[in-house]
Amino acid sequence: MCRMSFKKETPLANAAFWAARRGNLALLKLLLNSGRVDVDCRDSHGTTLLMVAAYAGHIDCVRELVLQGADINLQRESGTTALFFAAQQGHNDVVRFLFGFGASTEFRTKDGGTALLAASQYGHMQVVETLLKHGANIHDQLYDGATALFLAAQGGYLDVIRLLLASGAKVNQPRQDGTAPLWIASQMGHSEVVRVMLLRGADRDAARNANELPAELTKNERILRLLRSKEGPRKS
Repeated sequence: MCRMSFKKETPLANAAFWAARRGNLALLKLLLNSGRVDVDCRDSHGTTLLMVAAYAGHIDCVRELVLQGADINLQRESGTTALFFAAQQGHNDVVRFLFGFGASTEFRTKDGGTALLAASQYGHMQVVETLLKHGANIHDQLYDGATALFLAAQGGYLDVIRLLLASGAKVNQPRQDGTAPLWIASQMGHSEVVRVMLLRGADRDAARNANELPAELTKNERILRLLRSKEGPRKS
């Protein structure tokens, strides 16, 4: 997934990016109203003022930029958008605001990342909920095949996992290398995630391409008991 850089090109643009990053609304307004800084000015990586403000969670600056005509759906060279950065950082107020002005969930980064995948990877449950309500695709995948559920399972974010499963995520959808969400949760030692996924029908006997079973990846006694239990799936 993608992180923010702060390389600028001119002194005035530098000041505008600084104001957006620090949440200095007064300075940002002054620079924009001067007519000498374009609201969609970019740095050498294609980063815009709106992306910087969204990343930092400065809703007042985000609002000002949008109302001054900033293009919400511009992409950096990496493919990231303002919505992606707000989702990645867990700024649900910014995410909701951007949707009100036409933000799209369809844009992808160079590795296939979307706002939903970023929010799931970092455990931002409220953001995930907002994204799903605004049409984000529950079946989004990175180009290596990792789904939102896989990324949440890797991080052990149980509330996100429950929400994704309730929204139709496929519990046994593997990455391209055959690694399933249950496999990665077992490897990372997330016993409660393993329990919930088994209850929702995760295949405890599914091996990845190296023929490693989930039970072969952990020494966690609780996870081993769960994986070796023959109790059938039921709703969690």
